[in-house]
Amino acid sequence: MFGFEIPDLIFFGNSLETWVIAVGIFIGASFALLIARYFVILHLKSLSEKTANRIDDVVVQGAEKVGWPFYVSISLFAAAMYVGVEGFGRRVIEIFTIGVILFYVVRFAQYAIEGAVGKYVSRAQKKGKFQDPTIIYFFSRLGGYSLWLVAALVLIDNAGYDITALVAGLGVAGIAIALGLQNILSDVFSSLSIYFDKPFKVGDFIIVGTDMGVVKKIGIKTTRIQALQGEEIVIANKELTESRIHNFGRMSERRIEFKFGVIYETPLAKLKKINGIVKKSIEKIRGARVDRVHFKKFGGYSLDFEAVYYLPTSDYNAYMDAQEAVNHSLFEQFERERIEFAYPSQKLFVRHLNRGAK
Repeated sequence: MFGFEIPDLIFFGNSLETWVIAVGIFIGASFALLIARYFVILHLKSLSEKTANRIDDVVVQGAEKVGWPFYVSISLFAAAMYVGVEGFGRRVIEIFTIGVILFYVVRFAQYAIEGAVGKYVSRAQKKGKFQDPTIIYFFSRLGGYSLWLVAALVLIDNAGYDITALVAGLGVAGIAIALGLQNILSDVFSSLSIYFDKPFKVGDFIIVGTDMGVVKKIGIKTTRIQALQGEEIVIANKELTESRIHNFGRMSERRIEFKFGVIYETPLAKLKKINGIVKKSIEKIRGARVDRVHFKKFGGYSLDFEAVYYLPTSDYNAYMDAQEAVNHSLFEQFERERIEFAYPSQKLFVRHLNRGAK
């Protein structure tokens, strides 16, 4: 009574009823996949909230970025298989579906890599164990680009093309590029050596040959150092890995040696007081540790003293502030004791000869 019959019409080799069912499969599968996506992501979120591991958070966020084209393409493929599309149309649908799946798989993998690297860098920087993140970000992006290249080769292979010659050509081209860019590549691999070996980090004061300064950035090809005069020094990473580097940023304490002289006219009693005066001046500095103070030698125009102490810092400015305080204290104490500092001078002795009377 209420029956409804679909007209027996043929379109592209299939009846109208078959096409209606295929459309229903497409719509039904799309909604089913989207609903399944919602509940799966909801379940993954509840699981990730119960764990301290941050990797599952990256997985959830990556799953959320899989968009509707992924589910629509799978639904379209299922509907096309029901209809029985053959020939060129089937190949187009298959390649399109594979392409969409590869796109989202690589995108998910790339997002997961970048997310994991970002969390690792953030955690390491908070602990103070990480240097310039440029290098690790560069290689994480390089890994992502490599995934896109592999996905493109897989798609071309599924399209029916022989990729053997293409892969061989890429290999030859890669060798040619490597030969042409060997200097740049040597700097890139040197940056890897710096990253893993960690001879210095950003903020360290280093000396390389005649150049010295604070490390400001460790890049892929070069490292940038700010000199004491204020200019920026750019040094190739290869040169850094082949040079002897003095890293003052790794010092737990700084050894400070200074010398001074007093005049020869200084009385012995006051000369013996100098060691104690110097030690007290050094001990006024917070954290300073006296190593030794000695009347070292008889100089050309002065009685020379030498003092050594240790300061628990690698900061050059802190060292200069401490030495300045010691110098002020010595000047004040010597002035009070009437002990004179020596400075380059010469004495001229004139002898008068008495020739007598005629």
